Amino acid sequence: MVHSCSTETIAKVVREYEGVKRKHAIGEMVKALKIDAPHVVASFGEDAAVIEHNGEALLLAADGIWSRLMEADPYWAGYCSVLVNIHDIAAMGGRPIAMVDIFSIAKTTIQEQVVRGMHDASAQFGVPIVGGHLHPDAPYSVIDVSILGSAQLDSIIYSHTAQEGDCVVAAIDLNGRVHPSCALNWDSVTMKSAAEVRAQIAVLETIGRRHLVTAGKDISNPGLIGTLGMLLEVSGKGAEIDLGLIPKPALAEHGMTFEQWVKMYPGMGFILTAKRADVEELVLLFGGVGMTAKVIGVVDSVKSLRITYDGDETQVFDFIKNGIMHLTDEDIACMGR
Repeated sequence: MVHSCSTETIAKVVREYEGVKRKHAIGEMVKALKIDAPHVVASFGEDAAVIEHNGEALLLAADGIWSRLMEADPYWAGYCSVLVNIHDIAAMGGRPIAMVDIFSIAKTTIQEQVVRGMHDASAQFGVPIVGGHLHPDAPYSVIDVSILGSAQLDSIIYSHTAQEGDCVVAAIDLNGRVHPSCALNWDSVTMKSAAEVRAQIAVLETIGRRHLVTAGKDISNPGLIGTLGMLLEVSGKGAEIDLGLIPKPALAEHGMTFEQWVKMYPGMGFILTAKRADVEELVLLFGGVGMTAKVIGVVDSVKSLRITYDGDETQVFDFIKNGIMHLTDEDIACMGR
């Protein structure tokens, strides 16, 4: 059994989750900041901006860590500041090159723990931190990181290119634990070797080069369903997914409910769309690096995301009304341009 609640309950949990609601302001930021630049192949709406440079693609992304995570576990916050940025480059089918950070500190007692977390993740994934800026007397403590990656222009995995009829594929490393400092973080990375996590990142580069997916994103703070919603929104598409098909660990063994699982930020997890003919190879590639990949639904043209389970169906997001990022049709038409 997936859960003891109705699809309406799950839909409400996802819509009201802070990780989803925090994305509502993106539409206004797109309107305020987007300008035309011929060398920028893609920008807002993607996990990383794509910048053409001498016939290749530079990938540029940035991410910050919630202050509540910094307060709960400074070491894990530092580790995640690196992890989430590496995910953004991997989700684009790219190779991470290097990072810089901006570290604001109100409590000097946490500095050593945050830096140690950043160092350990950087060393484990083999992506150096090469500079940044320090605010040693800030009124709050927060860590923000920016990352540079690279890719071949013809092998990039975009968010805005899902197509009607595609399979929706969820790929997650289920061999992990609920992180002891954060009930909504699924840690599948800290216990792994450098070779294991680097292979998981590199498999996305292989998938991009082989053109096995039509679109993709890393599963981030909005959780699996919320992240899929963001992908569909910028693609101008919709989908129906079956909750019973979502990859998950033995929830009871980890003291988890299904409602928690759909809000989880996984240590290694991606949501992708692919042609049916490419699914088998996709599943095998993820399986080869210890990740479970399953088809959970199908992309359509309805411009809403619906969830089903055992004959019950509920709409989670209506992209014609507000969606998640509150993007207009004009905003979406400019994505990837």
